[in-house]
Amino acid sequence: MFTIEHDFDATVITLVDEGQHHLEEDVTIQAFAECITIEQLDPRTDTVMKITLSMTQLKELAAALDLPEGVYRLSKP
Repeated sequence: MFTIEHDFDATVITLVDEGQHHLEEDVTIQAFAECITIEQLDPRTDTVMKITLSMTQLKELAAALDLPEGVYRLSKP
């Protein structure tokens, strides 16, 4: 399950793990104009872990999900 909310400066997507075994903590993705952040609670340390990706990194990640093993550079449009 996931939710989408539109805030003033970001779109917030929350992914909820609804599997049957070994459920993971919710993942929150905030999409800003210049970057995205991905956050998830680490239950072992009780701290929120945060990753920030530039828009270029996000585009490369999206492309990488559909490519075989290798080294790639996306061409600029």
